[in-house]
Amino acid sequence: MKRRNLAAVTGALLQAVALPSLAAAPPALDRSLTVIDVAGHAVPVVQGGLYDRFRSNPPLVVIEQEAPDVDLSWLRTLRKEKVDIGFDTYSPNFYYRNSSLTAVFTANLARLRELIPPALAQTVQPVQVWPGRGLVAITGYRYRLCDNDSYNEVSISIVTNEPGSTSLGPLTLIGQSLSKGFWGYVLKLPVNTELARVRGVVGYNLPKWLTGIDFREDGPQVGFAVMDSATGQVDFALEADKLDELSTEAELVTNNFTNVDRTGQPTYAYAVSRLVRHGSSTNGKAVRLTAGNGALGTFVATLKLGKMIRYQYVPEFQSALYAPRPLAARDGSR
Repeated sequence: MKRRNLAAVTGALLQAVALPSLAAAPPALDRSLTVIDVAGHAVPVVQGGLYDRFRSNPPLVVIEQEAPDVDLSWLRTLRKEKVDIGFDTYSPNFYYRNSSLTAVFTANLARLRELIPPALAQTVQPVQVWPGRGLVAITGYRYRLCDNDSYNEVSISIVTNEPGSTSLGPLTLIGQSLSKGFWGYVLKLPVNTELARVRGVVGYNLPKWLTGIDFREDGPQVGFAVMDSATGQVDFALEADKLDELSTEAELVTNNFTNVDRTGQPTYAYAVSRLVRHGSSTNGKAVRLTAGNGALGTFVATLKLGKMIRYQYVPEFQSALYAPRPLAARDGSR
């Protein structure tokens, strides 16, 4: 398949596999914090914030009162249930007002195969787009308002086949694009609040750690910068041009990710996102990626990123993140 055709069918992959993340900055310094227990971890949260009051289950009437400009019509159609994922919570987790940017790059296929855990390798493979090259999606999320208050997150993920299905390269991408159901394996997921870190590591088996993440949307550019947790210096950053032509036709996309839990068993989870304003581009000059010599920058260098296949800017979306389930129990239904 020609590269220009590949770009056309990977457009929606930009939201995929990273799962929701990039939220607003950490709690403002003038807001009081309180410490709560989450799965045995002492976690600081905004005193009187959504998580402090409701533990991931705020009544939508409260959201309506505190953020009257947020459209809750889609989220009203969803129902939460109490679940135990290492701590009591409610699934799905709601993300009410968010933005993101994603860039999909080709990457060294052999390296991507090395990074898939042995417990998943028989059923999950990186998608090969042409000989020796797979795909990596890099996404920055800004969660301005969610059940976990607000936070920023950056995801680096391998684009994969659906577990158990044959990986047919570009044809796999076409199938996922048509169904708007995408699959991936998350490699790295730094966040900038301890609440997001603990919930992600304990509850969702995700490779999260706490570090500084700046997210900028002012002016004609949008981008993020991840600090190295050891030095406090910028180690990894992505900047992109804002897109002028954005669709305002709401679109539902399901992003699935596989993982391995603490007992070594394969799991999967998924997020359904409602894209409210969104646009994409295949112009490689619209995106600038820089990597330093810190832990994350050095890791990214091992992926041997190549051509930028697709860039997507989503200044407004909502999402519902569902709790993980055993992969063996998956029957293809929701």
